[in-house]
Amino acid sequence: MTTTEPAEPDTVLTDQPHTVHGYHKQKDEHLKRLRRIEGQIRGLQRLVDEDVYCIDILTQVSASTKALQSFALQLLEEHLRHCVADAAVKGGGEIDAKVEEATKAIARLLRT
Repeated sequence: MTTTEPAEPDTVLTDQPHTVHGYHKQKDEHLKRLRRIEGQIRGLQRLVDEDVYCIDILTQVSASTKALQSFALQLLEEHLRHCVADAAVKGGGEIDAKVEEATKAIARLLRT
């Protein structure tokens, strides 16, 4: 009998084949943006390490959160314009699956 190990928390599981995604044309810009956000997070670590005033840290947490939310909305828009629109052009039941997938992604974003 074999047991299946649970996926690591940072492992991304997807049933999507490797294709060109909606964000492909802006990939470099997205990576640059994510590096800036990563810098903000490192800055938060530095603030805590330096015992900075709580409210000042919370202000930076808010800025980092807004930056991630903004990135997520841009990615969602690209998904709708590319992946969902492509499914609509192809027709069939694929559009329903893509709309459901996008709806679930929006729901996850709203919960955060």
